[in-house]
Amino acid sequence: MYDIIGDVHGQATLLKKLLLELGYEKGENGFFHPVRKAVFVGDFINRGPEIRKTIRLIKKMVKNGNAFAILGNHEINAILYHLKDKNGKPLVKEARKNYLSLFKTINEFSIYPDEWKKHLRWMRRLPLFLELGDIRIVHACWSDFAVEVIKSALIENRGKKGIFREYYKNPKSELSKSINILTKGVNLKLPSDLKVVNNKGVVPREFRIAWWETPIDKTFYEMSFESKFKLPAYTIPKEIIPKTYFYSGNKPIVFFGHYCRAKGPHVIKTNLCCVDSCVSGAKMLTAYSWNGEKLLNKENIHQVI
Repeated sequence: MYDIIGDVHGQATLLKKLLLELGYEKGENGFFHPVRKAVFVGDFINRGPEIRKTIRLIKKMVKNGNAFAILGNHEINAILYHLKDKNGKPLVKEARKNYLSLFKTINEFSIYPDEWKKHLRWMRRLPLFLELGDIRIVHACWSDFAVEVIKSALIENRGKKGIFREYYKNPKSELSKSINILTKGVNLKLPSDLKVVNNKGVVPREFRIAWWETPIDKTFYEMSFESKFKLPAYTIPKEIIPKTYFYSGNKPIVFFGHYCRAKGPHVIKTNLCCVDSCVSGAKMLTAYSWNGEKLLNKENIHQVI
């Protein structure tokens, strides 16, 4: 059975507290449980004060068979930022906004450059999704099509470096779009005449939506899956509706992170669970203990603060 753990973002102390509450013990080979395994949904680097400790803890659990881990968008940014082109020059020529939070991780490893290189090699080998019997694990959004695209790329033996180079260099390729779907979900761009101010005084031009729903005839409020601001109850114009990935109730259970749900809901449907509780803001870490049930139960949510 599995304990699916949300975005840790460098909060090693909270992670240790959560593991102990879930019945894990610390041994010579890291944290372990006699009958269970932890599953990390990605985004374990950046933001927090103990990034190096967090990576070492998770990596040790994975390497010793006590956990699984997948990539989140933050790990992918780290991988891309350190890739070289065919001339040995950095692939990323300019650090855009989505790389800014990475510099905290880079700074923490500034006196451990060789260790950081080893962690990057390890991260490149991590999967983008998991299918563990009756459950599925992904960082942001499950799409059968995107999963098949990734599987095909791996079967073609392009190698993870080749896949990430294509992702960066060809953003409109099916492979790149599939990686974005799995690790970033679906965003809806706001029309120019609609302004929404979030809790930091920022006016975002797009917002994260409930990818598992059909947006036709729904309002911005109904489709929003943001935690920083509320959207109005205006029906979304058909002209700006993005493609979503309707997830019916008879499909396998999916666990994911990414959405910073400090106040929940975490169990969204009987087969959908978001375990990200915004650890950097709410200082809360969430896990779901799956015991083989066919329908998710909110009583199986565990949180530490």
